[in-house]
Amino acid sequence: MKNDKGILLETGTNELEIVEFGLGHGNFGINVMKVREIVTSQKVTKLPNSHPNAEGVIQLRGEVVPMIDLAKVMGMPPSENPQDDRIIISEFNKIKVAFHVHTVNRIHRISWEQIEKPSEFADADRSTTTGIIKMDDHLIILLDFEKIVVEMSPKAGINVATVKELGHRERSDKHILIAEDSVMLTELLKDTLNAAGFHNLHFYSDGKLAWEQLESLVDNYGDNITEHIQLVITDIEMPKMDGHHLTKRIKEHAVLRKLPVIIFSSLITDTLRHRGEVVGANAQVSKPEINLLVQKIDSLIL
Repeated sequence: MKNDKGILLETGTNELEIVEFGLGHGNFGINVMKVREIVTSQKVTKLPNSHPNAEGVIQLRGEVVPMIDLAKVMGMPPSENPQDDRIIISEFNKIKVAFHVHTVNRIHRISWEQIEKPSEFADADRSTTTGIIKMDDHLIILLDFEKIVVEMSPKAGINVATVKELGHRERSDKHILIAEDSVMLTELLKDTLNAAGFHNLHFYSDGKLAWEQLESLVDNYGDNITEHIQLVITDIEMPKMDGHHLTKRIKEHAVLRKLPVIIFSSLITDTLRHRGEVVGANAQVSKPEINLLVQKIDSLIL
């Protein structure tokens, strides 16, 4: 299977490709699956009363796209050579966003195993770092682009209040295992699913920890595992083991394959949905669509 840039990348191998870019003297990364294209400097139209990190909007082939100054987000000085700056056009959570960066260096193909979690000294509530990649001669910091956008525009994120649209919900005794590395999204998911009647939620901060727990349950309960876990929800982008690889391992396991798996990710788009289908996901939901997630849970664990 090839991505849009023609690089061979089979789904479910626990590998990813990142675009390395520069801000000041720092090296940062974004998952290739979030990138639609990279362009040179564009004419920017500033908007009144906008967020300090918002540069304005650009017009790209007739489409108006908001642009964020990543240097401002990261508290870094402006570019020393603005004429050479680049703009990364990104798509996730069903929206397009342009990120203004200083340089774009190259694409790396790596394993999720190579990605370290942010330092324990980082403030998880404030940090925009999701992982650190050790290269031979430098470090690359993976940024939490969803958090950056949601902090600027809360409407782009999960809205707990929308669960009320589903009407009265009875308390459920079903147990759900959830793999999600974002502290912010973990809390939002907990609040939202509690409001939907689900209180037996078991969270794991990466796919590897979730897999180890599932293996432990198989060792303890064998074929009776569905009496202890009724459904798995997984993000895609996580250190150590991504959601596609976790789903593939579950669906290839003689016992675990009976568990329904929902992939809940900002990367569920028309062009990327086939990746979840290849690894056997029972459902795929884009992160803003929390009502749809609840409906999928209802349909899979009745």
